[in-house]
Amino acid sequence: MTRIISGVAGGRRLRTPPGSGTRPTSDRVREALFSRLEHQGLLDATAVLDLYAGSGALGLEAASRGATRVLLVEAAAKAAATARANVATVGLPGVRVVTDTVERTLRGGPHDGIRYDLVLLDPPYDVSEDDLAAVLALLVEHGWLGPDPVVVVERSTRTPQPTWPPGLELSGEKRYGETAVWFAEPPPDGGGA
Repeated sequence: MTRIISGVAGGRRLRTPPGSGTRPTSDRVREALFSRLEHQGLLDATAVLDLYAGSGALGLEAASRGATRVLLVEAAAKAAATARANVATVGLPGVRVVTDTVERTLRGGPHDGIRYDLVLLDPPYDVSEDDLAAVLALLVEHGWLGPDPVVVVERSTRTPQPTWPPGLELSGEKRYGETAVWFAEPPPDGGGA
């Protein structure tokens, strides 16, 4: 069972997509990640982009904790339908689901002119390091990032640190069992997006 950990929708149960194509973030990892983000003031009244959203659990957790705009992007139709059902169950305003590939969505630029303060990426295991690097570059190149963004990538501890594009650099790393979480931000010299 997956659930919203905290915030106004805390405790609400979320459906998970049928089949084995998605890998929901464990409650333990979500709790640690969002406690850190909340402590840094990265959730209240922010815009959040959740790429490879699956059930939408990460983006919905952000909405529950104060994010005002959340865009969930998921290519798999069944997973996107599950995310839509979870959005309806949680019932928080400002959450939208796009059913399309992450790459195609990012190449199109922000549809609503919103630049995102927080970007969450939890790609499937079969997304290669090169493909992930290309997605990170699209975030910068196509104007998705706000003036002081934080980008969070969740992967297996067996994968290397993501290749950050110009405009983003590693700002932290945490490991939770078999899960690694990397944080990136613009360089302090202002070389950001």
